[in-house]
Amino acid sequence: MSTRPPSAILWTCAALALAAPAAALAQAAAPPAPAPAPASADAISQQAGADQSYILGPGDVIEADILGRTDFNVRARIGTDGKIQLPYLGSVDASNRTTLELTDQISKALESGGYFSHPILRVEIVSYASRYVIVLGDVRSPGLVPVDRAYHLSEMLARVGGPVAGAADYVVLRPQTGAERKLVIKDLATGDSNQDPFVAPGDKIYVPSAELFYVSGQVKSPGTFALEPDMTLRMAIARAGGITDLGSEKRVKITRHGVKLDQVDLDETKIQPGDVIVIGERLF
Repeated sequence: MSTRPPSAILWTCAALALAAPAAALAQAAAPPAPAPAPASADAISQQAGADQSYILGPGDVIEADILGRTDFNVRARIGTDGKIQLPYLGSVDASNRTTLELTDQISKALESGGYFSHPILRVEIVSYASRYVIVLGDVRSPGLVPVDRAYHLSEMLARVGGPVAGAADYVVLRPQTGAERKLVIKDLATGDSNQDPFVAPGDKIYVPSAELFYVSGQVKSPGTFALEPDMTLRMAIARAGGITDLGSEKRVKITRHGVKLDQVDLDETKIQPGDVIVIGERLF
């Protein structure tokens, strides 16, 4: 039971009674939180045209609509003549433009024609068909890959699932313009931009099967192996498990294109695709 005197309890109750209305008045007097500012037409246009690099072409499908309007909502495929059909405007050139450029073009045409005043237009790409890269060879999903933005070669390989088992450790890039390049896949991830170039529409990417060499005779794991860059004879023998107790480093032969090499050196001779290495038995 409380030991406070009755007068103290009465003063406490009075203070609480006076504080409650004051708190309520303070809360009512507090200004409301400001409402978020509406998005500007430029911000909406930038969001609608998120892809600013893709150049539209025949076969691409776009979708266009005006914010707050139901009478301008269209999905259209760009024809072989580079044109699309739009409400009010009829035939409009759409090829060789980015989505931002097409948005600006249509907005100005609608405004100058007196159809809408300051329309907030959204143009998006629904289907890519005109710009693509061809990826072939030992990858998981070869075929035509749409180029909807600027892609590094490594990114394009990732889009097709990467090389399969047994693929070479390099890729051949044949650009639509320029010289063919051979790039090591490992360098695409670890090198600079020169070793991981951008691809462009029309480029061809080819991942060949691994180049092979063969090892037989007195080695611990004879068989067929993938060739690596600058692989020496000693490295090739090590890949096959090394020489057995019955084998001899002095009785190593290489047959290349059907011809036996006269002299081989374990550390100097470089292995070439198709080489057949035979390790002979030692003489007792």
